[in-house]
Amino acid sequence: MRIVLLGAPGSGKGTQSQRLVERLGIPQISTGDLLRAAVASGSELGRAAKAAMDGGKLVDDALVLGMIRERLAKPDAQHGFILDGFPRNLAQAHALDRMLGEIGQPLDSVVQLEVDYGELVRRIAGRRTCADCGRVFNLLTSPPSAHEVCPKTASAHRLMQRPDDNEATVAERLRVYDEKTRPLIEFYRSRGLLKIISAEGQVEAVTRRLSQALASAPAPRRAARRARPRKRATASAGAKRPARSATRKRATLKHKARKPVPRAKVKSAAARRAVSKKKSRARR
Repeated sequence: MRIVLLGAPGSGKGTQSQRLVERLGIPQISTGDLLRAAVASGSELGRAAKAAMDGGKLVDDALVLGMIRERLAKPDAQHGFILDGFPRNLAQAHALDRMLGEIGQPLDSVVQLEVDYGELVRRIAGRRTCADCGRVFNLLTSPPSAHEVCPKTASAHRLMQRPDDNEATVAERLRVYDEKTRPLIEFYRSRGLLKIISAEGQVEAVTRRLSQALASAPAPRRAARRARPRKRATASAGAKRPARSATRKRATLKHKARKPVPRAKVKSAAARRAVSKKKSRARR
């Protein structure tokens, strides 16, 4: 499946994405991870992104889309992917829609994770990220188990708190989300792709709701594309006997109006004239 997870900061997109990766075997594509990997690799896109970040500017949408396109070309993304953190606004959503159409990988489903803003503040304050593998935990809702180890270091996760995961910045982040990202709900609803679930409660309960939402997702748009040639073939078959145009109908009626009088009627008229002439001569 090709999925976009939407939701405010702290709504659980990262946690649920990781669970989908394990269950579906498709990659989670985070724009933040892509940017860091591109910069570390020194690729052309990475150098351009680094120049923007070093200058204190936002990375251009075209660069981010280029990175996503490159990532989707890898073998593990051929059977689906989970986009987490992109798109963030309508311009990005339109650009993503065009790009996925060009590469023949349209979205199958978009899920909005809804959480009360008071709960979001509490969650964000407890959020931690492993400094080595990047896995997201929450000290309140989904802490690492006692025996769990980091897959990169084979030792305990080194948990760190993001600098912006504090109450002083959460309010501003939620304001930006309301202004820029919430309009995506209507954008994807109009395309018949949107599902909305409550992301409050236990993580397992949210995972069940998400699985149910994805199971009831509409048929992928690629199926509709396969049906189009059959429609064209049907129309082509019907074109062998097209309906007569108005001009052709008028021509037919005009032709009928000029239709010659039957020979029997002609003879009858001639015979009547001959009888009339004989009677006229007889009176003389």
